[in-house]
Amino acid sequence: MSAGAIALAFATVALDDALSRAGIQRPSWVYAGGAQGASTMLGAIAGSMITIAGVVFSLTLLTLSLASTQFGPRLLRNFLRDLVNQVVIGSFVATFLYCLLVLRTIRHGDEGAFVPHLSVTIGVLMAVASIAVLIYFVHHVSSSIQVDQVIAGVFDELTNAIDRLFPDRLGEQAERPSEALPEGFESDAREIRADGAGYLQRIDGARLLSLSAEADVVVRLDRRPGHYVLARDILAHVWPGVRLDDTLTQQLRDAFVLGPQRTPAQDVEFSIHQLVEIAVRALSPGVNDPFTAIRCVDRLGSALCHLAEREMPAPYRSDPEGKLRLVAHPTTFPRLVAASFDQIRQASRSNAALTIRLLEVIAGIADCARRPEDLAALRRHAEMIERGSREALPEENDRADALERYRAASRRLQERHGSGQASY
Repeated sequence: MSAGAIALAFATVALDDALSRAGIQRPSWVYAGGAQGASTMLGAIAGSMITIAGVVFSLTLLTLSLASTQFGPRLLRNFLRDLVNQVVIGSFVATFLYCLLVLRTIRHGDEGAFVPHLSVTIGVLMAVASIAVLIYFVHHVSSSIQVDQVIAGVFDELTNAIDRLFPDRLGEQAERPSEALPEGFESDAREIRADGAGYLQRIDGARLLSLSAEADVVVRLDRRPGHYVLARDILAHVWPGVRLDDTLTQQLRDAFVLGPQRTPAQDVEFSIHQLVEIAVRALSPGVNDPFTAIRCVDRLGSALCHLAEREMPAPYRSDPEGKLRLVAHPTTFPRLVAASFDQIRQASRSNAALTIRLLEVIAGIADCARRPEDLAALRRHAEMIERGSREALPEENDRADALERYRAASRRLQERHGSGQASY
């Protein structure tokens, strides 16, 4: 936006100069004052814009500080990449630069005087637009830190990741039993080790598939996005190991992108952990806000229900000729259920409202689940929640309510398990 303002300033001044030389009459809506008035007006606009830009920057930092304290430091990424904040600051800085560059072209005096009337008019219009942007920013910054908005934003990111990654169609899915690795894989395979440390942010699966087909090898991934990788940790195994040279090793290693933090690009658990962090912080004694935690549980339930209806990608990938080339390290539904509920369940053992809501959400997810292993995972967590309620809830009626929700969830799971077994 700043670069665009600089280009616009040079373009409008050149146009003003051309119109002045040609003697073309100005429209009635164009600024018609003299050089002194134009200088005063542009100077006032430039000074006010850079002042407001500083105020907006301070408000943004204050918002980031509040978000870090209330929701956790990992949520700062969502605020830093907020397009509205970027456009607001860009608008004020761009208007400041534009007015400053036009101001330098104004010449005073009777001889050789030059007033870029059209450029001054555009500067005024940009100032009016900046005021409108400021009004919208005040509304946006006050609503963006509301907990419901933050939770909704993380939930949208989570559902987008589920839609993108489940199933993640990488090559052709090979229908093979879990033990159908090439004979002698464990003894003949060689390791690909990391040359640095960091979080595994992305795996270029298409590149791995192409390289393995060219080298006629099979690659088994030992890490998935979201894992923290130590220097010299094993990233993958390649079979047969005799075909692995230094060039191929470096090419395969380059397909693993490491970084200082986790990202949601290929890591569904990252967004889940953000919702869990908000819920656990809300349950801390210093905050004691179970309503926020319940909202997070509701969103997690919706995401898991959406995930339960998706096909899980097979770990085996083959090339267009049908040859096995890649064995992935997939994320499973039971693992994501554990990531969603474990920490919240542990933090809410003595909270009757959240315990009951967890059991109700599990019953709701059961209506969407259809795979036996998914239903078994939900049953396991329901049992742990109910067992924790018996141990931690002091009030007998609360324990009875939790037991009633547990029995309702168990019946729902049993019904779904019976219909699921029939379909299989």
